[in-house]
Parts: sequence; C-alpha cells; structure tokens
Amino acid sequence: MTDLPEKYLKRMREMLGGDYQRFLASMDDEPVRGLRVNTLKIGIDDFLNIAPWKLSPSGIMPEGFVQENGSEQSIGNHPYHLAGLFYIQEPSAMSAAAELDPAPGMRVLDMCAAPGGKAGAVAARMKGRGLLVANEIVPSRAVILSRNLERLGSLNSIVTNARPEKLADEFPGWFDAVLVDAPCSGEGMFRKDKKAREEWSPEHVKACAVRQSRILESGSGALKPGGVLVYSTCTFSYEENEGVVDDFLARHSDYELISLKRYYPHTFRGEGHFTAKLYKKSTAALRNAKRPSLFLPVRCRAESYIRFMDDVFEREPDGTPVALNDGRVLILPDVIPELSGLSVVSMGIEAGRIIKGRFEPAHALAMAAADARFKRSIELLGRAGDLARFLHGETLDVPSDFYGYYPVTYNGFALGWGKCAGGEMKNHLPKGIRLMKA
Repeated sequence: MTDLPEKYLKRMREMLGGDYQRFLASMDDEPVRGLRVNTLKIGIDDFLNIAPWKLSPSGIMPEGFVQENGSEQSIGNHPYHLAGLFYIQEPSAMSAAAELDPAPGMRVLDMCAAPGGKAGAVAARMKGRGLLVANEIVPSRAVILSRNLERLGSLNSIVTNARPEKLADEFPGWFDAVLVDAPCSGEGMFRKDKKAREEWSPEHVKACAVRQSRILESGSGALKPGGVLVYSTCTFSYEENEGVVDDFLARHSDYELISLKRYYPHTFRGEGHFTAKLYKKSTAALRNAKRPSLFLPVRCRAESYIRFMDDVFEREPDGTPVALNDGRVLILPDVIPELSGLSVVSMGIEAGRIIKGRFEPAHALAMAAADARFKRSIELLGRAGDLARFLHGETLDVPSDFYGYYPVTYNGFALGWGKCAGGEMKNHLPKGIRLMKA
C-alpha cells in the first residue's frame, strides 16, 4: 500500500519495532470480512448448519466468525441477513461488546452506538431482558442505528439522539455497564478505507483524543459504582488509546483498569481495534443524587390489536404493548425511565397502528425476536422466483382462501408482511429495504 501517510508510518515503525515489517506487509493483504450471529433469533450451531458460506471462528466471541476466501459473494442481500440472523461486522470490532459482556437484566448504555454492530451484540447478550440505551449524536446515523436494531429484533432498546454530557446529566450513576466506542482517527480501517487514510494527520489524532476524553468522562458519569466501563477505538495511536485511559485514571482514583487489549492486522485476523475495560469501585461516591424516574407501561387493550396478535402469533414477542394517542402501538420493555429531557428516536419496537378501528402491523413486528412464533406464514424457501419478486417489492400469487396479513418467511424466519385478498398478496416490505432489480 503506497498511499499511507509518511508521518503515520514513522510512528508505527517506532511503536512496533521488530514487528513493523510484518505490520507493513499485512497492509497489502485483503481486508478480513466477518459476521456476528444474532443469537436473539438463532443459535450459533443452527446458523452454521444453514449458512451457505465458509466460516471460521473469529476468536473474539463464540458468535463471531470470519468469512473465508472462496466465499466472496455479497452476503448483505441474502435473505438471512434481511431476516436479521446475522450482522456483518469486522472481526476485531467484536472485541468491545465481548469485553463489556453484559448479562440479561442489566441496564446498559452504548454512548456512540451507530451504526449498531456493537449495540446489536450487546442486545443479543442481554437476551431481551433489562434495558439498552443506544445513543448516537448525529441524527441521520441515529435513524440507521434504530433500523439496524429493528432488523435484529431488539425489543428492550431505546435509541436516543443526544450529546454525551446530556446523557450523563439525565442518568447519573444509573447504568450497570457503559460502552464508549469513541469516534477516532480510524487507523485500524486504513486497509479497507481510503477516505480514512486521506483524512489522517497528527493534528486530527490530537483533536480526536481531546474529544474522546470528553466522551469518556460523560460515560463515567452515567455509570453506577460497581459497574464496568469499556472504552474502545479502531485506531492504533497511543494518544487516542492508552493516553486517553491513563489521563482518565489519573483523574479518577475510583476506577481501576481490568484489561487493555490491542488488535493489529498482522497479529489477528481482522483490521485493528483497541479496548480498555475499567471497573468503577463500589465505594465511589455519586456526585449527583438525581435519578430518572421509572414508570410501568400501561398494556394496550385495543380489541383490534388483541385480535390480530391472537390470529397471527402462536407466541407473541416479549414486552408490553402500549397504545399512543397518535394510533401507534409500541412494544416496550417492562420498565422504562423518564425520557422527556432527551430526543428519542425509538423505544422498543413499533408494533403497528390502529387506523379507523383496524390494526395494521409495522415491519418491526415481523422482525421482533425473543422466540416469537407465527400461526400462519407464506414460506419462500425453494421458491427463488417468488423470493426475488418479494424482495423487489412485487405482489405474489397466493391461495384464494388466504386473507389478511401474513408474515412472509424464508426457512421460517420473517422477512416482512404481505396482505392477502382475492388470490393476491400485496407487498408490505418497506421501500427503503427492497432490493433493486439487476
């Protein structure tokens, strides 16, 4: 690779010493592609039994895999991806969620969560129990984050669009675990991202370190005593990694470093990542006694919603359905905090809308995980022509006795909804995720 910045190469030579030539040679290798099995929807062994690609363990987490050479075909348009059975993720990036290792029932904050790979991994580890607040400061990226969590079937997540310090103010000492995957200079992405190489400069590295320190400080403010804070980047610079952590620890005697890990493309089958796992001592004093109030959602009793769910689902998604004044029905975590001070992009999932006394399901309801089961469906496995037509947004022919909404499935996994009448199924796959015709 000939377009690497000279100042960057000089610094890497000094940092790596005898390993520098191995590192430099690795930059001419093909980027490593990986995926994480979404265990909210399928077990790891079950996925490996149906996956049509050659996969090897990533070595980071049991659900993480490397897509081997010889499996070059695009996997993003495969029905299993559209159904949310896996998330395409660079292997070393899986390390942040693996280090956090959240458990069901915890309260977790992912402070810089877009596009959603790490948040999705956290949600899967939580198994639909507890609460995940996934935040993104850029509004357009917050929408992408919300859609990815929807596809993955995360029912216990809230997506916010807020500045990190605002989250610390609203949730002082409230979360059991906090992930700060901070924006960085992206040196770990140089092999696959020309733009990252072009934007790099020593000044950019220093500016990133200043911003990262501020975000880490906010993450600390939202963590309760006895909690775990994971700081991660996809860069190699000392200033953005150990420098940020060392400066933080020098200012916070109530924290101790549990682990610090670096991943390089010449030592690991991936691009590059850094993680530091910190523990907030249980004796730490809270600066602010304020706590967000909690409220219990009031269960939706609308007859049209109850009838629809009884007709379509053998087992309904977990969570509490709540009817809003605008007609929407959301399925929410059992207990959620007061959020009036924040910009909220999504809460739980949107089940659908009640319009003129009828319930019309949203795409998210088809994607909902937590062992939801359907009483009826339109199965497209083995029907390549109909599968292509559905993914392109076209109508399908169905038996004349099919009436109303049906989940459209591939090998039993929902892709979306279709509405049947008179031997025809009208396609309700959202336009934004339909595939373009070749």
